[in-house]
Amino acid sequence: MIEHDDRECVTQCLAGNTEAFEVLVERYYRQIFNIAYRMTNNNNDSEDITQSVFIKVYEKLDMYNQRHKFFSWIYRIAVNETLNHLKQNNRIEGLNRDYISEDKTPDESYEEIELSDKLQDALMCIGLEYKSLIVLKHFQHLSYREIAFILDIPEKKVKSRLFTARHLLRDVLSDRGIELNDR
Repeated sequence: MIEHDDRECVTQCLAGNTEAFEVLVERYYRQIFNIAYRMTNNNNDSEDITQSVFIKVYEKLDMYNQRHKFFSWIYRIAVNETLNHLKQNNRIEGLNRDYISEDKTPDESYEEIELSDKLQDALMCIGLEYKSLIVLKHFQHLSYREIAFILDIPEKKVKSRLFTARHLLRDVLSDRGIELNDR
């Protein structure tokens, strides 16, 4: 069970075992990078944000409450770091496939890749408040409860804002001649 392993790694880190922290970095690096990338659309910024997240995690590890899931705690830090970065600097850069999560099958079709590019471009057109919800729900596959914890808002507000975010994203896609099937 990963959550049990995470808690054990945290306990070992707090006892001075730096190798245990390396395990957490390896386990969550790609996911944290993907959150940052989906929100910034910039490889260099995402790399910087990811490194900053792990520095903060290491510095604040003693503040982690083991009552909560570790990934929820680290995701919260990642979202906050990304939002802070975007408030300071909002650059856009092309998509680099080397950094995208490998969760997709190798036989993924060209049309899916093209749609993914269009979706990423459209995502950059909606506000940060809505973009973060789309990323956490549809790209990171988190529950409403987890998103509420990460963004520090009530679960009902997550649902309401996500509804709005989906409509905003659908409108941008529709304006570009892209129609999506409801899932």
